[in-house]
Order: sequence, then C-alpha cells, then structure tokens
Amino acid sequence: MIDFSSKPLFLAPLAGFSDLPLRTLAKRFGCDCTVSEMISSNALVYEHDKTLSMIEKSPLESPYIIQIAGSQKDIIAKAVDILNEFDGIDGIDLNCGCPVPKVVKQNAGSALLNDSKLLCTLVETIKNRSNKRYTSVKIRLGFNTKMAHEIAQDLANAGADFICVHGRTRAGGYSALVDYEAIAMVKSSTNIPVIANGDININNYKEVLKITNCDGLMIGRASIGSPWIFQEIKNNQSISPYEKKEIVKEHFELMLKTYGKHAISIFRKHLHEYSKGISGASEFRSSVNQIQSIDMMKEQIEQFFDPCKAIS
Repeated sequence: MIDFSSKPLFLAPLAGFSDLPLRTLAKRFGCDCTVSEMISSNALVYEHDKTLSMIEKSPLESPYIIQIAGSQKDIIAKAVDILNEFDGIDGIDLNCGCPVPKVVKQNAGSALLNDSKLLCTLVETIKNRSNKRYTSVKIRLGFNTKMAHEIAQDLANAGADFICVHGRTRAGGYSALVDYEAIAMVKSSTNIPVIANGDININNYKEVLKITNCDGLMIGRASIGSPWIFQEIKNNQSISPYEKKEIVKEHFELMLKTYGKHAISIFRKHLHEYSKGISGASEFRSSVNQIQSIDMMKEQIEQFFDPCKAIS
C-alpha cells in the first residue's frame, strides 16, 4: 500500500536504467515505490516471452508498479489481462509522457495528451480490467502547451488513483526548465494524489514539495550514480567513500546476476555516473569502455573507488 500522507518517494521509470538491479538498490535505500521501465503494450502482447523479463521484480519491491505504453484500446486490454496473471504487481501505470519520436508516431506516450478523450478511455480500460490495487498515469504538462491541469480531474473520473506529473511539455524535452508552479496547478485541480517529477534532487526536494503541495516525489536522473538519494532525503544521511565503493560493487554483482557477461557493457553508463567528481574520472571512463573481462572490471572498480582516492 502507498501511504500518500507520508509524502512517498518513487523511482521514476527510466528506459535503460530503472531495471531490476537499480530498483533493488533504490528499495534498499528507502525508495517507497518502484516503477518498471516503460513496456510497450504491443510487445507485451506479441512478444510475450521476451518482454516478460522486464516484469521481474525483487523481493524488496513492494509496492511495485508496471508502466505500459500504447494507444490501442484492445491491445491495452490484452496487456492488462497478461499482467493480471502475475502476483506481486501492485499497479499499472499508463505512460503519457514519453517524448521519443518513435513512441509519439504511434500516438502513444506524450502524444496522448493531444487526445484527452482517448487518454481517458485507455485509463478507464485499465481500471476496469485490472485486478491490481492501483491504476495510475504519468503525464507531462502537455504536448506543446501546458494544459495538464485541464485534464487532471478527467483522469481521476476515468479511474486513475493517482497521477505523476513531469514538469515539462513534450516540446520541452528534457532540457527545458521544470515548471513546478504548473505542477501545483495540476495538484489543485484534482482530488486524487499527485506526484511531482522532473529534475528533483537532494538540493531542491523541499522547495519542490513546498511549491507544488504534491503528495509525493518521483526521482529519476538524480538516482543514477546516487541510488542512495532516497536515504539522503528521508534520513539526511549521506554515505562514506567506503560505502560508495561497496554499493558500486554490489550494483555490478546484481547486473551480472541479471544479464550475465553482457552486464559489462551495460554497466559502463552507471560507472560514468558513479565516477563523477572523483579524481581521474575521465581516464577511468575511457578504461572501462574498453574492458571485456568481468574480473578486470571488478579490479578497476576496486582500485578506482578506493576510499583514500575518493577522499582526495
């Protein structure tokens, strides 16, 4: 159960990042609710076996939300039927924020903000067919203009139990300034919980809560290379250089367990983030980009994240 009275912290669905290993770490550091990477409803229906691996969860993940994307009512319905077969899933989230052109061309993701009637129909379809506790929607402020406050209550009426709002329009991509005042307008326009999302970090989370008056926060990019951010926010508790090294090592082990040797190449992007601010980071990144051996990767991690080096 999600306790919205406690201002819960969510890990945002991040393509290529919020996989099982990262979600496991996020939960260990106090994340209240994790969300899967965005899963295409078409892929779930037509590439069943291949896509099911994206649903796998850690025993720590409770509550756990599966995010799906799509724009066809019948396909969304079939995807929900498939998810209904699995225990341990606490909710289904409809992605209405993805700005990627290939998603938008399918009238999915943020494109749904241009068709509020279809959007509400899809939410209602999920709500009526799902056997999960929660139906939620992740939206942007709009496609080209900020209009999310105009449809928030419509989404609630269609069956959404809560809404996550990324504080940019689709046109704003990931670089425009996040408009927290606009998120506040969404919050004031509906009677269901609203979760704020967009450039939230350890330095501004209190201000975001104050401006938006939201019922929780969804953290995305700030968790990459810092999965302990949830602990920092909740307990004002930072980590030591020694702890950081152990976390990086644990993360790589979780990646190996999930992906096998392929973890070497996938983990590089995480190491790029973990290494920021440490002397010799540029050389370290160049080095790990060439590594093909599990043992060599472990050795590089052990050496580079040595606490004495980190302190210097």
